Amino acid sequence: MAERLFILNGPNLNMLGRREPQLYGRVTLPAIEKRCRVLAEELGFDLFFAQSNAEGQLVDWVHRAYDEGAAVVVNPAGLSTRSVALYDALRMLDRPVVEVHLTNVFAREPLYRDLLTAAAAWGFLAGFGAEVYEIAMRGLATHLAAGGRPCG
Repeated sequence: MAERLFILNGPNLNMLGRREPQLYGRVTLPAIEKRCRVLAEELGFDLFFAQSNAEGQLVDWVHRAYDEGAAVVVNPAGLSTRSVALYDALRMLDRPVVEVHLTNVFAREPLYRDLLTAAAAWGFLAGFGAEVYEIAMRGLATHLAAGGRPCG
């Protein structure tokens, strides 16, 4: 049976490819999803991929991931610095969580550097552009195959 994996994307990521391409590149979220689906099949993941601009919807999806025993790759975008609700939801997961960001948030404006949600993650990746999703998926596959624990 395939390992369940949720890839969740937060606010404004639906605008990738159009929004600040000098910062985020020209790749769109549908293109990222397509690449993730191809890799998920290769790695044996049963993939749920979604994006929402609503904090509550992301929390609901994390609850669903909990119910389904899924690992999670999350790009909380702007919610990473302020969402206690998303942080609390991610903390309850008993499967590994990897937080990803397309840009190196630590090289950006100070408001992007204090990441609340990252403290709930087993792994963290930033600055690799759209490839960050695939790197996270490969890392999770290796970790899970070795019987990896959810945190640290």
